[in-house]
Amino acid sequence: MSDMTVERQMEQAVARLAERRSAERGESQNAGQKAETEKAEKTEKIEKTEKIEKTEKKQRPVRRSGNKNAGERSVNRNTGEKTASRGGSQPHAGRKPAERPGNRAVSEKTANRTTAEKTGGGTEKNSRSRMTGEKPAARGVNRSVRPSARAAGKAVPQDGNKPKVKIIPLGGLEQIGMNITAFEYEDTIVVVDCGLAFPTDDMLGIDLVIPDVTYLERNFDKVKGFVITHGHEDHIGALPYILQKINVPVYGTKLTIGLIENKLKEHNLMKNTKRKVVKHGQTITLGDFKLEFIKINHSIADAAALAIFTPAGVIVHTGDFKIDYTPVFGDAFDLQRFAELGKKGVLALLSDSTNATRPGFTASERTVGRTFDAIFAEHKNNRIIVATFASNVDRVQQIISSAEKYGRKVVVEGRSMVNVIGTASELGYINIPDGTLIDIDHLKNYPDEQTVLITTGSQGESMAALSRMASGMHRKVSIKPNDVVILSSTPIPGNEKAVSKVINELCMKGVEVITQDTHVSGHACQEEIKLIYSLLHPKFALPVHGEYRHLVANRSIAIAMGTPKENVLIMSSGNVVELSEDSCRVVDQVQAGGILVDGLGVGDVGNIVLRDRQNLAQNGIIIVVLTLEKYSNQLLAGPDIVSRGFVYVRESEDLMDEAKRVVDDAVADCLERNVTDWGKIKNLIRDSLSDFMWKRMKRNPMILPIIMEVS
Repeated sequence: MSDMTVERQMEQAVARLAERRSAERGESQNAGQKAETEKAEKTEKIEKTEKIEKTEKKQRPVRRSGNKNAGERSVNRNTGEKTASRGGSQPHAGRKPAERPGNRAVSEKTANRTTAEKTGGGTEKNSRSRMTGEKPAARGVNRSVRPSARAAGKAVPQDGNKPKVKIIPLGGLEQIGMNITAFEYEDTIVVVDCGLAFPTDDMLGIDLVIPDVTYLERNFDKVKGFVITHGHEDHIGALPYILQKINVPVYGTKLTIGLIENKLKEHNLMKNTKRKVVKHGQTITLGDFKLEFIKINHSIADAAALAIFTPAGVIVHTGDFKIDYTPVFGDAFDLQRFAELGKKGVLALLSDSTNATRPGFTASERTVGRTFDAIFAEHKNNRIIVATFASNVDRVQQIISSAEKYGRKVVVEGRSMVNVIGTASELGYINIPDGTLIDIDHLKNYPDEQTVLITTGSQGESMAALSRMASGMHRKVSIKPNDVVILSSTPIPGNEKAVSKVINELCMKGVEVITQDTHVSGHACQEEIKLIYSLLHPKFALPVHGEYRHLVANRSIAIAMGTPKENVLIMSSGNVVELSEDSCRVVDQVQAGGILVDGLGVGDVGNIVLRDRQNLAQNGIIIVVLTLEKYSNQLLAGPDIVSRGFVYVRESEDLMDEAKRVVDDAVADCLERNVTDWGKIKNLIRDSLSDFMWKRMKRNPMILPIIMEVS
């Protein structure tokens, strides 16, 4: 056996012995030995990589471009091609001369593999950085942020620090009327519109409903002003009441401010209220907001949409609008400005939803003028009475124009109608030829076929001029069988019964009532709303102005026009909507609702009073009066029962006698048990009499016990 064989056998024996010893100890190497081995392997690989890189540099000389400043543009001298070095590139980064394809492919492959091993990055990114002279980006660094901005010390905005604007609708949602919306950013609140709503049928005795502005009162120092879009009651009607609590400047167009001043005069607020007239196209600055007034069309002149420039972005509030290419007064809708805003980017759109359920387009106001001409021509031998909205100045203008054309004198009746026409005439928004307008007292001096009456009451209001004429209560105008009445309006939801009542009363007097084609809406239909969305391309859509079904219809239009479903938000009154560049969501709720106005009382009538009024109206009242001695608590007189609105007492004497016996028994029971608490005695009388009336009549009248004490 050779020495080599013996040595191999000895090595194998030593190896087996080492394995057995290692198995006995439970480990072959310790952790430190492994780390040293790995470190040695890595060092060896790095040395090999450096040798390869040196070899490549010798084979491929790099041409320097002279571009020393990162981010500067450079020009290739051979081709004239402009290139821009990326922020973070090496000072001598430039185009490299052409190489042989084979060497370049081998070197790139080797460099990519070795660089990936060193940096742990992807081969594709690192190979690109090596070919362009860039240094590989470090892990965790956002390469979209320019190093120059970091060097300058500029703060990089994070998502949590993006400006957030609050939109707080305090009314005008889920109802028609009472439009008011607050826009807030830090220490600035701007309020758009401040309207009222008319009472519903169950609000007995209520004159008006105004918005609850408790939130604005609590943040009075932030409120910079009221910005009004147009002069309708549902946008300006509450100002005289709210300005008494929140006295800030009011901004609006010329006619709008003129109509507001009429209301301020009635409430003696002219001296204390600042008014600012703003022209279309003009921009005002209120705190952190800039607001631009944009020309639109509506059923009243001088209406405006608002472009609100906020730190978060541009918010467009359309107000009430329609697109009328042939308006009676003034310019057409400023679609060009809407398109310009859309190109620059609109963050959110608050769009009128009143007619969002109606397809097509809203007809031009001028079509009503043609209808008036036809009616006047057909009824040359009749007196004509036209009922319309007092604030519809363009409609009144067309009635006056038709009257002049057919040689008729015009009488204006109704306090609000007289005020609006007077203001519009003074400001130049209506043209009344000399000698056309006469006083109502002179009406009797002209034949019926030569007169026209323009009056209020198109919504069936009980105290309006037309309603008083129909019921025969008007002192100066009596309806005649030969009269023709034109209702130039459509009933507001909730007023249908009142309007029908007036029409029936007029028909009973032999009057011809015309309602066909005598009115066009002042609100945009679906196709017009689509046009606004197509021009503005808002990121978020927040439908406003309308009942819930109208808001839902507007949402469907927004989605159909490309707004993502999750970016369309239907708000409710009192919601606090937080709007930023990336989000639009409800974050809080504030106090909102309606404050009831009854006569001169504002807010003194609430739900409890309304409930009592409803109970009185439905069931009537029974008053029980009795007299007790002061110390002995003995019954001295009564009980006497008085009824109002329950039954006719003279025809129900038996019922009243039985009711009196029930009360006698209840009082006697209290006295026998020595009950001296008047509250308990009243409750027992009320319960006993209520049970009796329900069993006998199935009615539940209000029962009011009154106890008098005699010493």
